[in-house]
Amino acid sequence: MRATFRRQGYLVVPDVLTPGEVAAGRKEVAAMLAKQPPAEGHVGPHFVFRNFGDRGHPLLDFFLRTGMGELAGQLLREGLAIQPPEGVQVATTIPPWPYRPGGPHVDGLSPTEPDGRPGTFSLLAGAWLTDHTTPGRGNLWVWPGTHLRFGAYLAERGADALRRVDDMAPGPYPRIELGDPVQVVGPAGSVLLAHYLLAHNIGDHDGPADDERRETLYYRLHAEGHRDRWREVVTAPLSEFG
Repeated sequence: MRATFRRQGYLVVPDVLTPGEVAAGRKEVAAMLAKQPPAEGHVGPHFVFRNFGDRGHPLLDFFLRTGMGELAGQLLREGLAIQPPEGVQVATTIPPWPYRPGGPHVDGLSPTEPDGRPGTFSLLAGAWLTDHTTPGRGNLWVWPGTHLRFGAYLAERGADALRRVDDMAPGPYPRIELGDPVQVVGPAGSVLLAHYLLAHNIGDHDGPADDERRETLYYRLHAEGHRDRWREVVTAPLSEFG
């Protein structure tokens, strides 16, 4: 598992969530979308963000209960652990949406964190609440191995090149060799783990209008101490990993 992640920058782990946990996650998503629904007739992506704060949230409880943090922690080097996430993104794609991404992006650069630091993190964890076993179902697109080439780009220019978003437009993502994209696939209940620097983008959902929407819960995960060493992490992209 570690070797695959280090090489390609992502993993899909099936059967992490039980059917009951998938159902519970979808119930929470439905409640959130009832309060922040897409516009009438909307197709394509619709996102809802929640910061957990001190009061917590049912989707923080979901993360802790399902063992996603422990799973992600298996990728880290000895002595590091995953901190509880600070928030969640509910990501849906409503069909039909025949979109093909023109290129990738990296998260957390606009807006930055309140102190001006780029919003880097260690891992993106995605809990798949709907089926992704075939392409074209709102699957995430990734460009394998780009976490290493992006790290080399930053090692050459310095970590603060992340702040120069205009140099990485469009996307934002730097003009590096991308290779061919892959649509990540797997059944409902799978968990995606992706390196922060991995090139990625949302993909198409080519189902009919009455087809099931894509539902994913995304958590941005920090290894302990990540914010203090973010410059090291982005210029040596495997430094947090075993």
